[in-house]
Amino acid sequence: MFGFGRKDVSVPEVKASATGRVAAMGLSGRTVWSPRDAGTLTRVGFTGNPVGFRAVKLIAEAAAAVPIVCSGSEGRLETHPVLTLLAQPNGMQGRGEFLEALFGQFLLSGNAYVEAVGGDGLPVELHVLRSDRMSVVPGSDGWPTAYDYTVSGRKHRFLVGEVSPILHIRAFHPQDDHYGLSPMQAAAAAMDVHNSASRWTKSLLDNAARPSGAIVNAGDELTPEQFDRLAVEIETHHQGARNAGRPMLLDGGLDWKPMGFSPSDMEFLKTKEAAAREIAMAFGVPPMMLGIPGDATYANYVEANRAFYRLTVLPLVSKVCEAMAHWLGRHGGEPLSMMPDRDRVPALQAERDAEWKRIANADFLTPDEKRRMLGLHPVEAA
Repeated sequence: MFGFGRKDVSVPEVKASATGRVAAMGLSGRTVWSPRDAGTLTRVGFTGNPVGFRAVKLIAEAAAAVPIVCSGSEGRLETHPVLTLLAQPNGMQGRGEFLEALFGQFLLSGNAYVEAVGGDGLPVELHVLRSDRMSVVPGSDGWPTAYDYTVSGRKHRFLVGEVSPILHIRAFHPQDDHYGLSPMQAAAAAMDVHNSASRWTKSLLDNAARPSGAIVNAGDELTPEQFDRLAVEIETHHQGARNAGRPMLLDGGLDWKPMGFSPSDMEFLKTKEAAAREIAMAFGVPPMMLGIPGDATYANYVEANRAFYRLTVLPLVSKVCEAMAHWLGRHGGEPLSMMPDRDRVPALQAERDAEWKRIANADFLTPDEKRRMLGLHPVEAA
């Protein structure tokens, strides 16, 4: 039986990489700050950009809704303390809200942190901590010895012992030993282009939704007072949506020369759409699912949705499940396996039905071999 609820008395063998001391040289005992500003990226790419917002929400909500199965040495478990914990992680969040926050933090910063609270063994509660407030304190061997959580200048340090109170899930980063690389950072340049194009469009609308023109003075040079009065009059009576189409009355030899769009000016719409596709590509979301025009990669929405789950959602859920299973297994004192239940994902139902039928009709396979191929444990011999 599983040993959840009791403390593991066995002390695992301590191993360390030979390169750990080299990587940690000069860093021992002090905080390693992230080389990216997660707060700015979140503000610019998520709260300030509709494409980034929708991409993160789409992935996080889809991943949080994927059913999770738990198994151990006894096989697949229908009921388990870990499943009960995930169903109600804490007093303020349910399963969906907790997992959505976890996946969202991972997508925004490339890092996700979960705090284990209470319990002599399996935690009593789980809490997702904000990635922009967390920093890693490495030890002499390169592995974290503590995590610092800072809010408004106040710091709380989580010490890492035999079993860490903090689960740190990070994306692959080829140039950082302690922090992950987020899709938001990879898409930062496209975010800037898309946001700049949106501001350009807003500015154009504020100026009656037509290109700027020139006021030509055919007479004497305007005095400073005349120039200031003309500028105020144009801003007050000829800018903004409510003044669209209002005729302009000019005196003193002034003439209005409208200027049309040049071909390069008209390219900003295509530039904005290209930036939106780059953002979607960085997050692994088919542009068709975000309503981005001009994308014909997939034959229809159903195929795009299937590829979205197969290539983006399920790998993310599998990564998080594996990390949480290892961490919670250490807390409970017994090995544990968690994985997404592909058979209960509606978008993949057609593929799974075909796979089940193909394996079931394979007469050269034994029943236990068929079960293993479908991710099920063999039937115990009578």
